[in-house]
Amino acid sequence: MNNTTVMQEPKATAAPASRYRNWLQAIGPGMITAALVFGPSKITITSMMGARYGYDLLWLVAAAIFFMIVFATMAARVGIATSESILTTIGRKWGNGARIAIGVGVFFVCASFQAGNSIGTGIAVAEATHTSPVTWIVVFNLLAIGMLFYRAFYKALEKIMIVLIALMLVAFIATLFLSKPSVTGMAAGLVPTVPAGSLQLVIAFTASCFSIVGAIYQSYLVQERKRLQPHAKQTGRETYPGMIILGLLSAIVMVCSAAVLHTKGIPVNTATDMGRALEPIFGNLASALFLSGLFGASFSSVIGNAALGGTLLGDALGYTGQLQSSMVRFLIGVVMVIGAAVAIIFGKLPLQLIVLAQAVTIFIVPFIGIALYLTANDEKIMGAYRNTPFIKVVGAIGLIIMLLLAASNVKTLFFS
Repeated sequence: MNNTTVMQEPKATAAPASRYRNWLQAIGPGMITAALVFGPSKITITSMMGARYGYDLLWLVAAAIFFMIVFATMAARVGIATSESILTTIGRKWGNGARIAIGVGVFFVCASFQAGNSIGTGIAVAEATHTSPVTWIVVFNLLAIGMLFYRAFYKALEKIMIVLIALMLVAFIATLFLSKPSVTGMAAGLVPTVPAGSLQLVIAFTASCFSIVGAIYQSYLVQERKRLQPHAKQTGRETYPGMIILGLLSAIVMVCSAAVLHTKGIPVNTATDMGRALEPIFGNLASALFLSGLFGASFSSVIGNAALGGTLLGDALGYTGQLQSSMVRFLIGVVMVIGAAVAIIFGKLPLQLIVLAQAVTIFIVPFIGIALYLTANDEKIMGAYRNTPFIKVVGAIGLIIMLLLAASNVKTLFFS
């Protein structure tokens, strides 16, 4: 009897740990997507929104995250339902031209914006250590490229992204407590209003937070997880924690900016402005906390954005969209090198690259959204995982928002 009891005790204690580990692994794809979407540009936009308009645009975070959850879950379910990549499915439905256009377009967008991620990483550490950002740009890009030599690249990517998400949460939540925001102000900010002069920021935030490019990558990440754990059950709802954290991080930065900068009329034009503004008010600790969060956001985007661009281009060119592919890893490295080189040479994201990325995004993002939506509605492809009537309606509204954003960008880019 005693021997039996002793043998059963490890099972009772191991089961919860095993379940927790499996749950962490299941939500890994969503965490990666959240980490790559929440980059330095998102911190800049949310800081500006809070500094200029206080808590008034807090409702926008909830709205954008709602649609991001819908489309990220949709993409995850496509990855679960099929044994081939989503670009392969799109190629079969609409031809290889569509497949190549999406892959090449996403690669150009990722390569164009990669410099901003590298700059954010370098500046975050340089501000904290009073050193040159160039050194840190080189160091952290070399570290990121070094990851590509790991045989289990996806496992390493998943773990690093979860650690960086945890770093961002700790840094920004601590900053939130220091800021002591107004509870009534936050509650009022959940009522939809568009303050005068805020439309440009509203459009920029919605387009960056409701990221259809990030959403479609969820399909690839889910399939990577499926290859590692072929018998693990996935439903698509595993994306929820990552997307909710994405919204939480955006809301926290906006609230901190509203509480600290808006009340004092301090302007914000870059992500590091927020860190500098906190120092004279709360001291070195607050500035260091915010810069730690900025580093986490930037470095996670350096890795995640490059992985997204390299994976989709590799898939478009017929090298599969699997992270174990040598060509995909090479293309991921190319995105990192381009971003680091531009960051070092120019010290900022050149206007020409911003225009190129915006122009490609305007035309490629709506097409990706429509292709994802129609694929997820196709019963022959999806079977029991096809969109429900509710998701069809909500997804259609999301597509309309996407098209309106594209039209607004066309007007701004070509006619203003």
